[in-house]
Amino acid sequence: MKVLLVIHGYPPRYNAGSENYTQNLAHGLYEAGIDVAVFTRDENPFLPEYQLIPESDPLKPEIPVILINHPRSNIRFRNEHIDLAFRAVLEELKPDIVHFGHLSHLSTGMVEQARVSGAKIVFTLHDYWLMCPRGQFLVWGLTSDEPWRLCKEQENSKCAERCFNRYVTGKDPNESMGYWVNWVKERMEETRNICNIVDLFIAPSRHLMKRHIEDFGIPQEKIVYLDYGFNLERLKHRQRIPEDDFVFGYIGRHHPSKGIDHLIRAFIKLNGNAKLRIWGRHDGHLTNSLKRMVNGQLSDAKRIEWFSEYHNQDIVREVFDKCDCIVVPSIWDEIAPLVIHEAQQVGVPVITASFGGMGEYVKDGLNGLTYKHRDVHDLKIVMERALQNQEKLKRLGKRGYLFSADGSVPSIDSHVRELAELYQSLKQPRSMAREDVLCN
Repeated sequence: MKVLLVIHGYPPRYNAGSENYTQNLAHGLYEAGIDVAVFTRDENPFLPEYQLIPESDPLKPEIPVILINHPRSNIRFRNEHIDLAFRAVLEELKPDIVHFGHLSHLSTGMVEQARVSGAKIVFTLHDYWLMCPRGQFLVWGLTSDEPWRLCKEQENSKCAERCFNRYVTGKDPNESMGYWVNWVKERMEETRNICNIVDLFIAPSRHLMKRHIEDFGIPQEKIVYLDYGFNLERLKHRQRIPEDDFVFGYIGRHHPSKGIDHLIRAFIKLNGNAKLRIWGRHDGHLTNSLKRMVNGQLSDAKRIEWFSEYHNQDIVREVFDKCDCIVVPSIWDEIAPLVIHEAQQVGVPVITASFGGMGEYVKDGLNGLTYKHRDVHDLKIVMERALQNQEKLKRLGKRGYLFSADGSVPSIDSHVRELAELYQSLKQPRSMAREDVLCN
């Protein structure tokens, strides 16, 4: 069986959750004896647009990684140049399964190309990108009061007016807005069409699966719940040496959607001996704005320490050995954060919101602490609870993952076994699949 994984970024260029999961999956498939390759993107403005760049996985050179250079036109949801390049890759590799992880910065037409090739199509849902043009049900447009408001449902005119109003230019704003209303309409029609082509959707969160069935109309028989799998060999041997101060940790991007500013504001108001350590790639003006907030509001700015991005295989030594608790403060409906699973596997307690996928994997007083979503004051109160009850917090951390008897998260090996069974249930002779496409 040949599997082609498709993702909008791949380590080490991109190190967010879906990208790291895809790399772990590629490694797991390879170790299980499955022929696997990866199709992803690069953004090199010094090279021609749409140039294909053959590489290999930096940790497993046996796995081919094909990148398409795409630095300029990535706002497009459908791109015939990417589709043609992807068709050439499909013709060369002839995969039985094309497993999509994300299409942002790529092209929806790739799903059609996969179908014409005769491959079966699997799509893992890492967020709400299919049912929300911005992917997070979070308002990305211009606001005069509360930025980054939550959005409850998708509607074409509302999406244009609230999320794309920053693109309105020229002498006639109404004309520009009309363009974006039509753009959203076409985009949503396109994602609904590709949903009809996909053979199987995988949701790593029951909450996510429920929303796609009830709010987006994906047939229940076309979607399954399957949590992420992890390389458990990397998540061993935590050695936390106690420090004078209790250390809260944050792992992730410095983007507003991650709620890092909420965490910083809560920490600034915190009473007690504590530090906050922040791990993540420096992100230009975003990181600089956060540091100015710290310097302007915290009397001792050294209480917040900034660390660069780390290699995921070193997460225990680089992160979990250096903190007592992980805080996941996302202000959107985060799905199934990998960092929550990783912390639970090594017994590090987690503080997060009692909302969406975060609240699905962390239950207050059972295996962590939760606060009211997007409420800085309540986050501060819960962080003070953690400071005042450190022994109890350690016990909550040791409970770990709720959906196994021993608190262990799913291994990548067991995840691959379940996934391979799903692949096999879909697979049929390529010639039959091609005839099916031509008849339809």
